[in-house]
Amino acid sequence: MLLDAYGVRVSGPLERWAREFAARLARLGYAQPSIRPVLFVFAFVSNWLGTRRLCPGDVTAKQVEHLRHARRGDGYGRSLSKVLEFLREAGEVPPVRPIVSRTGLDRLLDRYREYLVDERGLSGGVVRWYCIVAGRFLAGRPRGAHLRRLTASEVGEFLRKEARGFSPSHARYVASALRSLVRFLHAEGRIPVSLVGAVPSISGWRGASLPRALTPGAVRRILQSCDRRALSGRRDYAVLLLLVRLGLRAGEVAGLELDALDWRRGEVVVHGKGKTLSRLPLPQDVGQALSAYLVRRPRVASRALFLRSRAPLQRLTQSAITNLVAKASQRAGRARVGPHQLRHTLATEMLRRGATLAQIAQVLRHRSLTTTALYAKVDRVALRELAQPWPGGVA
Repeated sequence: MLLDAYGVRVSGPLERWAREFAARLARLGYAQPSIRPVLFVFAFVSNWLGTRRLCPGDVTAKQVEHLRHARRGDGYGRSLSKVLEFLREAGEVPPVRPIVSRTGLDRLLDRYREYLVDERGLSGGVVRWYCIVAGRFLAGRPRGAHLRRLTASEVGEFLRKEARGFSPSHARYVASALRSLVRFLHAEGRIPVSLVGAVPSISGWRGASLPRALTPGAVRRILQSCDRRALSGRRDYAVLLLLVRLGLRAGEVAGLELDALDWRRGEVVVHGKGKTLSRLPLPQDVGQALSAYLVRRPRVASRALFLRSRAPLQRLTQSAITNLVAKASQRAGRARVGPHQLRHTLATEMLRRGATLAQIAQVLRHRSLTTTALYAKVDRVALRELAQPWPGGVA
């Protein structure tokens, strides 16, 4: 079969899938010059299978490894991965994994991950963080050191090193992950005694710090840093407005779908924490920014509201939203700004304009006013009225 648009001929057992594969790449936003080299790899895989009289369903992990080493060249590995992913989704190639040598540490971390998910019932983000800390701790032990000889001093020293130079909240996250790990190791019989008590408590007071809000001028410069003549600039501008005008979290922005926008009512449906569903009003400037982006948004199968600017045109992830905000703040000549800082900025600005804590809690969708009470410390005018004179001071 000759794919005329790309000048690529495909023969062999994958021939009947060639047009669908090319169409899939086009739907993902790949330009024609980018599709052509991937189709050459597709044709190579089909010919490779044909000369060995193999059907796609006969592919094993060992044969996948042979394919990975069959050719060299820029982009071959990435193109091969796209081909295999397509064939697996089509049900032609079984979901085999490349052959890799797994160490005892790999197997232990796999078991720990299962424990966190199946027995502790933790969420994906917490599981990933706990496994990162566990991997750093276990891999950092002396080579050949047996787990049964793990000591309390090793646990304490690791925490001190990980916490050095970071905030108390980061140290508490590390300590929590470390307690989980040693609890697991003891439950599995890997260490003879529980070392949970060896993980020190990190001092700190809830709400001890002030929310880090930006000034109106800083917000304006960050928004102005987006080049709205480009599609990516329109997207970034709309994302930033959702963060600073509606106080959305990065994960909530990443999870928005096209169907979340109710233009008739002027609302957006947000999936928040704890599987909550909220309908928030769309301010005029936010609606205009979204409309300007959607006019030029690529027409792809994905229903995600915000897409990557380069192929594959898939949903922006939470980490991509975080990087987007950081880059915008750097373009504006500021130190790195995070999405949650824009949320703090909205709450602080509402307070300065006279909003009550209950109103702020409603906008930010806090489940408890205790969380919102953090912003009371920002209202220094109201706090000044509550301040008592210092005993023995000047009358």
